[in-house]
Order: sequence, then structure tokens, then C-alpha cells
Amino acid sequence: MRIAVTGKSGQVVTSLIARGATHGYEVIALGRPELDLADPASVVRAMEAAVPDAVVSAAAYTAVDKAESESDLAHAVNGAGAGAVAEAARALGVPLVHVSTDYVFDGTLHRPYVETDPTGPTGAYGASKLAGERAVLATHGDSSAVLRVAWVYSPFGGNFVKTMLRLAGDRDEISVVADQLGNPTSALDIADGILKVAGNLVADSDPALRGVFHMTARGEASWADFAQAIFSTSAARGGPHAAVKRIATDDYPTPAQRPANSRLDCGLIAKTHGVALPEWHTSLETVVGRLLANAN
Repeated sequence: MRIAVTGKSGQVVTSLIARGATHGYEVIALGRPELDLADPASVVRAMEAAVPDAVVSAAAYTAVDKAESESDLAHAVNGAGAGAVAEAARALGVPLVHVSTDYVFDGTLHRPYVETDPTGPTGAYGASKLAGERAVLATHGDSSAVLRVAWVYSPFGGNFVKTMLRLAGDRDEISVVADQLGNPTSALDIADGILKVAGNLVADSDPALRGVFHMTARGEASWADFAQAIFSTSAARGGPHAAVKRIATDDYPTPAQRPANSRLDCGLIAKTHGVALPEWHTSLETVVGRLLANAN
């Protein structure tokens, strides 16, 4: 099966390329200049040339803080761009898996979010991703699955795990927010889940397989908990580590407001698609091990 994925260098795209062969899929990464989400005509041309059996919409504007001053660009890429990918998939008559985010919620609930909970993004990035979800469902909803993921890390690109290991190289103590909760999720696991969902969509026309789903690793943590686990895992392998100073969100102001609660309930995707991502500590050990090996 041939899967065309938007983007060339993001964590999820790189993970899809790495994991595709394991699932017996050919993954074709499409990005600029041949595919530009701000240019709908280029999206159609690139998708037609790829001749895919399914499409994964993974490319996005992901600079959460910068989006506050570049809202128009964020919406052009994450909103209209996602709609253009959905339109191309509809024209080709193939199913679509669209990657979204926990930032579509305001983070005020005191339990993990389910798919039917009201959305309410607090910043431009979340609003642009919610616009993308709506564009996908309005354009190609009868053949699309929207997957909300969160707290993504991997051996690729920039992410929290790599930042913590880098900072630990020259600091004895690192301040990390302790009052935001989420599900740290490896992009490699996300790739496995996406490929399973894409295969299900191609093989089965059941409407229950379409719609919005939450897909994160099992288990939860605060950013400070996550950092502590990173350093413990690294230290056990002789890598960099540091003490964690637990701070409040108010002690680390950012242009964009982060959800205090990013936890997602993944029961629906387990029931309908048979997808249950591993517990986050297990996958963290794999990623940290790869990062330390690559550093030597």
C-alpha cells in the first residue's frame, strides 16, 4: 500500500518513513517545493503524481508561541492547508488520516478529554488546528480519521526530550513546569498508530472508523515528571542528567497559554481501530537510548 504524507522533516513524517517498511507500506513524503500547503494547486498536483492508496496530513505550522504573532500564516497552513489536502484526497477517492492536537481544548477539565468534549483553544495555534479539523471533516469527513496527539517527542527534530538532554550537558539543575499534565508520546508510536488506522480505512468502509479520535501513549505526567524520567533514563545509560526544580506555569510565562490539562482519553481508538499505544516510560527508554547512541 502506498501512503502519501505531507511534510518531509517533521517528527511524525520522519517516524512514518522509518516505520512504513515494518508495516509493509510504501511511505511517500511530499513537501516543498512540490507541495506547499499555502498553495492548494500544488497540493493537488503532488497528490496526483504520488498515486496513493491513502493520505496522511501531517505537515503543520507548529511554532506555538510564534503563532500568536503569525496567526494568519498558522491558519493558512493548519486550517486552509489541511482543507486543501482533504480536497485532494477526496478528488483521488482515497481515505485521509489527519494529525491534530490536544491544543484544541482549553485544558480546564479535571479528567482526560474525550472526543465529544467541547473544544475551546486558548491560542492561535490551537485555533488554527481546530480550523483544520473542521475543514477536513467538512470536505472529506466520510472517509477521514482525525487523530489528536499530544506531547510528541522522538529521536528526530526538535522536542522536549532533546532539549532536556542538551540543557543537562551544562546545567546541574533545570526548572521545569510541574502544574501542566499530559501524555508524553513517542512519534514512532504515533506512526505505528497512523499506519494501522490508514490500513483500516482502506480495508473497511465502516463509518465508525471515521471521525475524531484521541491517540496518545498510556500513562500521564507533568512536564517536571517527564523531565525527571528523561534524566533518570539517561543517567542509567551514562548520559547527561540534572536535578529538576519544579515550578509553576506562572513562573515561566510564554506568549501562548498552554493547557493545564492535556490528557486525552484513548478508549475510542482502542475500541474501533484496535490501536493502543505503549506506556510512555517504555517508549522513552527507546528514544533516549537512540539519542545517546547517536551522540557517541
